[in-house]
Amino acid sequence: MKMKETQVRYACRIVSLAVSLRSQYRFTRQIMKFKYEDLEIWQIALELIRAVYELLKKFPDDEKYDLISQGKRAVISIALNIAEGSGRHTDRDFSLFINRAITSLLEVDAVMKIGLKLGYITETDYNLVGSLFEKEYYKLIAFDKTLIKDNTKRKRYVGRN
Repeated sequence: MKMKETQVRYACRIVSLAVSLRSQYRFTRQIMKFKYEDLEIWQIALELIRAVYELLKKFPDDEKYDLISQGKRAVISIALNIAEGSGRHTDRDFSLFINRAITSLLEVDAVMKIGLKLGYITETDYNLVGSLFEKEYYKLIAFDKTLIKDNTKRKRYVGRN
């Protein structure tokens, strides 16, 4: 009988230790961080998502499956293309994704301008997000130029004479 009591105590200690370690692990583990998260263009893209989603709430319900849906997909696409491109192995490939992010940015800008023309948002609303569009646009262009510049140093285009 004494043997079983000792075994139970030992098992309880092991379970207690396992629970303790598990809770410590849960609170101390770090979320993996990728290199795109340090890019300023990524940070601005996240700001744009928040701002555009807030403005899209002002659009009428009948635009739910048209302008609202298109605007949401396009603004998310900016951030996703930056993230996906950063995982590519060459600057040239990354540049292609930056260009997709630029076109998505222009698409979101167009959605907002259409919303402005249709009276869904005010000019003040547009100007708040418009400054972010402009900032992100020029940052993406500059970033793309550095990728292209770095790429031309590594490989020269071999064309016809």
